[in-house]
Amino acid sequence: MAEPILATRGLIKRFGGLVATDQIDLDVAAGSVHALIGPNGAGKTTLIGQLSGEIRPDSGSIRLEGRDITAAPVHKRCRLGLARSFQITSIFPDFTARENVAMAVQSRLGHSFRFWRRAKSDPARTGPADALLAEVGLEDRGNMPAAALSHGEHRQLEIAMALATAPRLLLLDEPMAGMGVEESVRMVETLQRLKGRISILLVEHDMDAVFALADRITVLVYGRAIATGTPAEIRANQEVRAAYLGADEEEG
Repeated sequence: MAEPILATRGLIKRFGGLVATDQIDLDVAAGSVHALIGPNGAGKTTLIGQLSGEIRPDSGSIRLEGRDITAAPVHKRCRLGLARSFQITSIFPDFTARENVAMAVQSRLGHSFRFWRRAKSDPARTGPADALLAEVGLEDRGNMPAAALSHGEHRQLEIAMALATAPRLLLLDEPMAGMGVEESVRMVETLQRLKGRISILLVEHDMDAVFALADRITVLVYGRAIATGTPAEIRANQEVRAAYLGADEEEG
């Protein structure tokens, strides 16, 4: 079996008496979409924070493509190919969508932002920026100020900026939060286009999106992974239905 692009073993994080992540073992296969689901307070965001380097685990290990990154800082993880969508340079509302992505391209190339005036018209930056905007469905928004974009388009722009860093693994924490139905559909289509080329760990409450996108799903409850499997296996898992899916279905 091929080595997973991301592997955690025995990951624990406590906040006082609260165990936010409790002995988490997680494998994300290269090129796959692996969804992380669970009720509010299950520990999903804490786990993502540990993977991205923003939160230091109390014990356990994190490996990216076989390399131990447990103690690595955020910027080093980014250089190794791990990106978190909202962790990338914040959107500049007065810049156009193209300029925002071009800035992310420039950061990957390692150039100083003192040369930003030139970068705005440099084909080495604007060419890749336009290609990335097209990849996330914003090809006709390049000249628009970011402030004029809708909420869903902001999220698409964030993903384009994350992709500009050429990630091997993309961490997405609720990319469809606050979106309407049409925006959610566009986001699912965007992620489907990325599927197979970039590994994605997806935290999402929209179960329709999760089951449309995920190759495998891990379910967290009270900081513990109670099940991992294919979407069909998770749907059929009685413990999962009782702890999470069943509650949603009864409400909906």
